[in-house]
Amino acid sequence: MNSSNDTNDQGAFPLSGRIAGIDFGSVRIGISICDPDWILASPLEVHPAADWKDDGDYFRKLADRERVVGFVVGLPIHCDGGESQKSIEAREFARWLAEETDLPVRLFDERFTTVDAKKRMMAGRFTRGKEKKRIDAVAALVLLESFLEACRYRAVPAGEAVEIEASGGESLDA
Repeated sequence: MNSSNDTNDQGAFPLSGRIAGIDFGSVRIGISICDPDWILASPLEVHPAADWKDDGDYFRKLADRERVVGFVVGLPIHCDGGESQKSIEAREFARWLAEETDLPVRLFDERFTTVDAKKRMMAGRFTRGKEKKRIDAVAALVLLESFLEACRYRAVPAGEAVEIEASGGESLDA
């Protein structure tokens, strides 16, 4: 984790206001949202990831419609702290999102969010088809809840700014 001095071109990350959590995947992008006081977070929707570089308008409209003041993008990190190709893609998406929306974006370790999301969904008794569609939004919710809790604990924005280069240990992919 980095200090609160980490900012992106859009300025310092806010400590209040509606934040959108993003679970970036190669097929789907899960999106969650929190209230302005950072007390409650909810899954919002799932967006196709196929042509995300052409979806700037979608994310700008989402930010406007939901009154988003910043985004948190999940950063896939291996258990050993190393990063992978998916980490590189998430970093690229986060930088793109900051440029497209002109809003601050933080990257936050998403280890185990999908596992936690699956556990939560088991209680909901979704059909397999509905579960696949919803799991990414629930994973974004788990990510956002973890981010908000880390911010409350530290009293500064958690995660890292999008300009920070990968700093994880050796990857399991190596």
